[in-house]
Amino acid sequence: MYNKDQNPNQSNRPRFSQFTPARDGQRRPRARFSRPADGQPERVEPRREHSGFNRDNNEQRRSFKPRFQRNASTYTQKKRFEYKEKFEDPTQPIRLNKYLANAGICSRREADDFILAGVVTVNGQTVDNLGAKVLPTDHVMFHDQPVRRERKVYILLNKPKNTVTTTDDPQERNTVLDIVRNACAERIYPVGRLDRNTTGVLLLTNDGDLAEKLTHPKFGKKKIYAATLDRDLDEVDEDILRKGITLDNEKIIPDALEFPKDDRIHIGLEIHSGQNRVVRRLFEKIGYRVMQLDRVSFAGLTKKNVPRGKYRFLTPKEVGMLQMGAFE
Repeated sequence: MYNKDQNPNQSNRPRFSQFTPARDGQRRPRARFSRPADGQPERVEPRREHSGFNRDNNEQRRSFKPRFQRNASTYTQKKRFEYKEKFEDPTQPIRLNKYLANAGICSRREADDFILAGVVTVNGQTVDNLGAKVLPTDHVMFHDQPVRRERKVYILLNKPKNTVTTTDDPQERNTVLDIVRNACAERIYPVGRLDRNTTGVLLLTNDGDLAEKLTHPKFGKKKIYAATLDRDLDEVDEDILRKGITLDNEKIIPDALEFPKDDRIHIGLEIHSGQNRVVRRLFEKIGYRVMQLDRVSFAGLTKKNVPRGKYRFLTPKEVGMLQMGAFE
């Protein structure tokens, strides 16, 4: 009710505390109003010096900052390792196509075509002989550009399904190189092959010597697979498999066969053979179809802590073990 004795500039509403309670039990400054000369109230925001909740800080906090896009030639120390270069005898010659392949120019087969085309020079002389050899100290030019040796890169990929193990697919299907495209600037290639629907450990590198050592049959690197069959494996067929099956004039005897308890559909298989599609062909030989196949281990490398479709760089210790042949 209006009081005639009340000061007209004084509000008739009850007086409240200077602070207002919040849901968390704390008391925060209440918003105040100032009355300028024109009579229109103007809201004054409370400023808190240390909490960061004033308007200026909010606007600064919400400002958009574009995410940094990592270039293929940019590496993070967490993922990329610098590997020690192996000692090379400067007096030991190597084939020219191998020299170009190790430099990441092309594959050895493609290098032969470039050599025949006369686009490669050694110490100023054009070389068109496929058997030509060069020294590490020679000055090699490719299309009038100097050839520099690449740094070695070693990547372990947990290969997913529906991905082909090739550097170039005419059918334009997804390849393993599409997954590791931004991992490094060097030209890398897969070591060995896995079927399109086979998952698991796959090594990619530009170290041709190590790749040959891991894939050549005479070295016999161990591989462990987890296979799922279309039906239970009969004991008679298991005996046949353990005694060995001949594929391409080679008798292949698995090193180990393991079954989970009360389960003969899922099989663990250890093998050293480097034949193509060796596991699937072994079971097809005795009348079984492999529904799922996963390579758990290759030459001592496992997919531990690497999710499906992801990759990681090998540690220098792992590379050293592979180069020394310490892994089976």
